[in-house]
Amino acid sequence: MSDLPPELARLRSSIDNIDAALVHLLAERFKCTQAVGELKAAAGLPPADPGREEEQVSRLRALADEAGLDPQFAEAFLAFIIAEVIQHHEHIAGSEDPSASAVDPYPP
Repeated sequence: MSDLPPELARLRSSIDNIDAALVHLLAERFKCTQAVGELKAAAGLPPADPGREEEQVSRLRALADEAGLDPQFAEAFLAFIIAEVIQHHEHIAGSEDPSASAVDPYPP
């Protein structure tokens, strides 16, 4: 490792920090979407909300473009997350007691 140029080591360290932040942000996001799924199930709402998903995709594509990130990549990333969230919501909705699914799907 000591053979690495200092700039490469510094950049790798920054990448490691960013990756850690992304994992923590995703965990926090899934905690929120878990609660949303429980609220939807309790209210008898469907697990998926295509209108909301469409709005989020448009918003994320615009944010990605502004940030200099490929909007198609951002959309694919969001689609992956949305699919996982819908799967969780379907699981919650399929439970007899929505609060019984309050277990964090991503424990520490």
